[in-house]
Amino acid sequence: MIDQSHDRLLIIDFGSQVTQLIARRLRELNVYCEIHPFQKVTDAFLADFQPRAVILSGGPASVFADGAPMPPSTVFDLGVPILGICYGQQVMMHVLGGKVERGHGTAEFGRAYVTPMTQKLALLDGWFQTDREQVWMSHGDHVSAIAPGFEVYGTSPNAPFAITGDVKRNFYAVQFHPEVHHTPNGAKLYENFVALAGFKGDWTMGAYREEAIAKIREQVGSGRVICALSGGVDSSVAAVLIHEAIGEQLTCVYVDHGLMRKDESAQVVGMFREHYNLPLIHADESDLFLGTLEGVSDPETKRKIIGGLFIEVFEKYAKEIGGADFLAQGTLYPDVIESVSFSGGPSVTIKSHHNVGGLPERMNMQLVEPLRELFKDEVRALGQELGLPASFIGRHPFPGPGLAIRCPGEITRAKLDILREVDAVYIDQIRKHGLYDEIWQAFVAILPVKTVGVMGDGRTYDYACALRAVTSVDGMTADYYPFTHEFLGETATRIINEVPGINRVTYDITSKPPGTIEWE
Repeated sequence: MIDQSHDRLLIIDFGSQVTQLIARRLRELNVYCEIHPFQKVTDAFLADFQPRAVILSGGPASVFADGAPMPPSTVFDLGVPILGICYGQQVMMHVLGGKVERGHGTAEFGRAYVTPMTQKLALLDGWFQTDREQVWMSHGDHVSAIAPGFEVYGTSPNAPFAITGDVKRNFYAVQFHPEVHHTPNGAKLYENFVALAGFKGDWTMGAYREEAIAKIREQVGSGRVICALSGGVDSSVAAVLIHEAIGEQLTCVYVDHGLMRKDESAQVVGMFREHYNLPLIHADESDLFLGTLEGVSDPETKRKIIGGLFIEVFEKYAKEIGGADFLAQGTLYPDVIESVSFSGGPSVTIKSHHNVGGLPERMNMQLVEPLRELFKDEVRALGQELGLPASFIGRHPFPGPGLAIRCPGEITRAKLDILREVDAVYIDQIRKHGLYDEIWQAFVAILPVKTVGVMGDGRTYDYACALRAVTSVDGMTADYYPFTHEFLGETATRIINEVPGINRVTYDITSKPPGTIEWE
C-alpha cells in the first residue's frame, strides 16, 4: 500500500481497455490512485483502502448480463465522491434505482457532442464555453431513467442523460469517456472532480522515489538482486533506483541477445561502466538466442522463447555471483495492461510482453519491479529526479525482445544485419532533420517478402522495409508522425543506396489503435 499520508483515489475496473488512461489523467494532477478489478473490491478491501473518492470505469459488459460486473453496494455508503464513466454510469443508475435499457438504435460509438442544461454543476466548470462539448462515446445500452436524487446536466442525441449528478451525495455519472484524447476537455472534468473530493495533489515523482526506495528495501531486506539491464530508459531508471535503495546488493546483467541495434551493446556497456558505479556483467548470449529462434516465425512464440531464455540467462549469472534472491526488471504499466489486466481484471489480452507473459512459472527468484505502476513519461520524470542525463532519458523506447519483433517472419542473421544498417540510416536522418525529440518512437521493420527492383541496368530481388514513427504521450495510444514527402523520399534514397539487400521502402501510417506501435 502507498504511504497513508497520501489521499487515495480508487478506480474500480470493469474491463475497459482505457481504464489506465483514467489513472494517467489523475497522475497528471498529482493525485495518487490505484486500479483494482471489481472482483477484488470487497467490503473488507474498502475498509482497508479508505479512498477519498471512487471512479467506476467503463467496460464491455451489459448490466443485464448474467454475472454482470458490479461493485459492492457499500461503495455508495462510503460518503465519498463517486464518478461513473460509461458502463460505470449504467452501474450507478442500475444499483441506485434508475433504469438502463438495451441499445435499440441509441448506441453511440465515436465522436459525439453534448449540450448543456440550464443548471450549473461544479464538475463542469470550464466546460461549455460554446453551446456544445465534443466527447467520445462507446456504448450500446443507455440510461433511460435516472436514479432518485440525480439531475440531468448534459445531453447528446443518443444519450439523453449524458451527464447526471446528485450534488447532495457528490455522485456524478457521464455516458462518455473523458479520459481519452477525443474528449478534448476531459482533463478539466477530472480536475474538477478531484477538487470536489478535496485532493491536495501531493503525489509527485519526488514522493514516488522516496516511497519506491522504502518498498524496495522492505521487499529485498538483506537479499541480493540481479537486474535485467537492457540499456533502455526503463531498465536503466530501475537499476539506478534500486542501486540507490540497496547499493552493492545489486548486480546488473546486460544480456546481449544478438537482437540489438547497430553498435548498441558497446555503447550501453561503456556508458554504465564509465558513468555509473553499478556492478555490471556483459553477457554475450547471442548464439543461444539466435540459435533457439532459428526457424521460428510466430510472434507470440518468439516473445515466449525470448522471455524464457532471459530468465535462464539471469539464473545462470545469478549462480556465478554466488546466488540472487530477486530479479529486477523495468516493467511498465502499459506492458502489464497489454499483457493482462493490471490487477487481474477482466480486460482482454492484446499481446504478451517478454518480461510479463514470458516468465516461466519455474522461476527461482522473486520479481522486483519498481516501475510497474508508471507510464513512460513518468519513468522519464523519475529519471530526471534521479539525475540521469536528459539526453539519455529522452531516448526512444526500445523493446526487450529487440529486433526480433521488427523482423516479422523467420529471423536470420543476414536479415538482422540488414535491419541494423537500415535502422541506423533512418535514425541518422531523423536526427539530421532535428525531428528526434518530436517523435515518441521510430524504427524500421524488415518485411518477410522480397520484391523486384532495378538498379542501374540490372534486376534486383531484395527485401522491402517499412519505416515507422509515432507520436504519443504514454504509449497507450499513438498516431503516425507526419513526415514530409521530401524527407521520406530523401530517406528512401539513402537506404536503398547505402544498404545492400533493400530495394523498396514504405512508410507505416497506422495509428494505435487499431495497430500496435511495434509490428509484432
